[in-house]
Amino acid sequence: MTGSDRVSYAAGFVDLDSEVEPTRLPLQGEFPAWLTGSLLRTGPAKFEAGSTKLNHWFDGQAMLHRFAFADGAVTYVNRFLRGDSYCEAAAKGSLARGEFATDPCRTLFQRVAAVFSPHLTDNCNVNVDMFGGETVALTETTLPVRFDAETLATLGHYAASAEVGGMVSIAHPHHDAGRACRFSYVVDFGRRSHYRLFAIPDDGSPERVVAEMLVDKPAYMHSFAMTERYLVLTEFPLVVDPLRLMLGLAPFILNYRWTPERDLRIHVFDKDSGALVASRTSGALFAFHHINAYEAGGDIVIDVATYGDAGIIDQLYLSRLRAGLPVDATGSLTRLTVPIDGATEVGVATLSAAMLELPRIDYDRCAGKPYSYVWGTGRQTGADFLDSIVRVDVRSGKAQTWAADGCFPGEPVFVATPGAQQEGQGVLLSVVLDARRGTSFLLVLDATTLAEIARADCPHHIPFSFHGNYFPAT
Repeated sequence: MTGSDRVSYAAGFVDLDSEVEPTRLPLQGEFPAWLTGSLLRTGPAKFEAGSTKLNHWFDGQAMLHRFAFADGAVTYVNRFLRGDSYCEAAAKGSLARGEFATDPCRTLFQRVAAVFSPHLTDNCNVNVDMFGGETVALTETTLPVRFDAETLATLGHYAASAEVGGMVSIAHPHHDAGRACRFSYVVDFGRRSHYRLFAIPDDGSPERVVAEMLVDKPAYMHSFAMTERYLVLTEFPLVVDPLRLMLGLAPFILNYRWTPERDLRIHVFDKDSGALVASRTSGALFAFHHINAYEAGGDIVIDVATYGDAGIIDQLYLSRLRAGLPVDATGSLTRLTVPIDGATEVGVATLSAAMLELPRIDYDRCAGKPYSYVWGTGRQTGADFLDSIVRVDVRSGKAQTWAADGCFPGEPVFVATPGAQQEGQGVLLSVVLDARRGTSFLLVLDATTLAEIARADCPHHIPFSFHGNYFPAT
């Protein structure tokens, strides 16, 4: 395709204002009859808050999307997440709470007052999960928002334990089926800042702190790693002076500094005792997403989609994205081999020539264990943005690709076929923008071959989002 024929991805950053009632979608092909649950997703959908123009993709106002499956039919509904951030901005007519890279206009007095009474954003536009039996939308603060999994009605904040505390958290908790809980972490900022790992029991009982670690300059970490026995924090050298952050002199991420001389710091904690088992360092890298991790003899293997530095964050400002400028939004599949007994040198290896982002695995079967396959969004040679779905065999490095002219797929969510006996037997669900038509569709692919099975056409375009999950019918 020549440069003049190329379709811009910028349509994925056009506001979506409309909400639709449950609508049965027209299909091309046949959706598997065994899909009987729902795909729930959240993501930025509106890039203004009243009169405030938002600066970054990560700032967009959150919208929930539900694709429900029954008897081969697909029904769609969407709703804005009406948390405090959304409602206050609507009432004020401008941004009311600070976002990732956009702050509301505040007087000096208001900035100082915010140090003592911070109003954290609950604009949960990153991921959807289940906490203690409740469906929640998540962002990188400690304010998950509950919502009705069928109607998408907002139900208020998830009641987190005061013991956990913290200001910044993540939207990528890990589920440990054997221990019947999810693990996550928070950062407490102060003169003595802390990382705090904690467990969220599946039965709805109070969260409990697992481990705690003092830190001088906390790192920006979008996710973390889990094996069968360990929780692993990877401190990328994008760090912040807590005082600068607490004074609120700039939007959240602008307070962080890339400091490669700090190197990559890896901390391994025992899940049960909370003990710090090992701390290791390696050369500076940056990543948003861990892929998987597992134990191998006296080592921990951690697979991550890495970048050489944190410059990818700057490429995701809306001024660039809405202009359709090229974005290097794919990471290198990197394996870190971390010795926890004796040796200290961390092994670093590239798993494949294929590049990807928004990685997914056969999670229920392989999380924290040796595995073979990862799926993600890829970028073909010469492409300006994520324009394909990639499947990589991490043992051989071989990759397969799905792509369609003028189409930009989102995160491929893996769903295992009922009774599957082998890793990767199932389908992928991805929301795809057809930029030529200006609308989106839900795509279902065979997870093994990436052969297209079916599509469900949406009634409008869906702005590019980040994460979601499939929830089986109960």
